[in-house]
Amino acid sequence: MNNLRFATIVHILVLTEKFKDELITSNFIAGSINVNPVVVRREIQILKDAEILGSKKGKDGGCFLIKDASEITFGDIYQIITKDIDFVKKNQPNPKCPIGKQMNESLDQLFLSVENSLIKQLSNTTLEEFSAKFK
Repeated sequence: MNNLRFATIVHILVLTEKFKDELITSNFIAGSINVNPVVVRREIQILKDAEILGSKKGKDGGCFLIKDASEITFGDIYQIITKDIDFVKKNQPNPKCPIGKQMNESLDQLFLSVENSLIKQLSNTTLEEFSAKFK
């Protein structure tokens, strides 16, 4: 995963956990992450679609956790943001080459194993546990 999505979404979720008694705005979150609020709103929508965040529209609106932080693992977060993305991009080898025609299948098996290990490790950390690191 060669992008900032995981870090951005974790930041959003930590803020919503730390300010769980308040509605927090995309502008507030964007100020903390130091990104454009549009980036934050895009990620909030992904979390809403995954039924992790809810939001209230309007002047006094903002977002909030709808799932308990103890039930949200980093493995869940990883799977939400990578569900339509290949773990690693592969080449298009020559199908007539005895090595090339087997390469992608072999890489798929390797990458699946690595990704499953990553998800398992990430699943050992909940949002609640991680958020406790921040005062």
